[in-house]
Amino acid sequence: MVREEDLIGNIKEFLKNAELAMLREEYNTSLTLYFKTLAVMADLYLLRTIGRIPNNHSERFRILERSTPGIYQILDKNFLAYQESYRSKLKKENCEAIKEDVTRILRILKL
Repeated sequence: MVREEDLIGNIKEFLKNAELAMLREEYNTSLTLYFKTLAVMADLYLLRTIGRIPNNHSERFRILERSTPGIYQILDKNFLAYQESYRSKLKKENCEAIKEDVTRILRILKL
């Protein structure tokens, strides 16, 4: 059983390391960790609202698209940047944009 405390711990760990990678100008690593932060925050939101978390990205996106379009749009927009991190060299601006979205979701979750 997934516990809320474990998800919050993962959010904090990913966020801390995303910020450290950004300071080291490792923007691909930073963006990847920011996206993982977003994904875990979405799971926490779903755990709190529907009592379970999805098994994979596809299920997460489908549930969010139906139930919470605002969070879905943030995740969907940033998923493209996350995928781009596999094949391109990202810039600081990419990380700053996803960091703003992370901050938005943190406020929604009151973390």
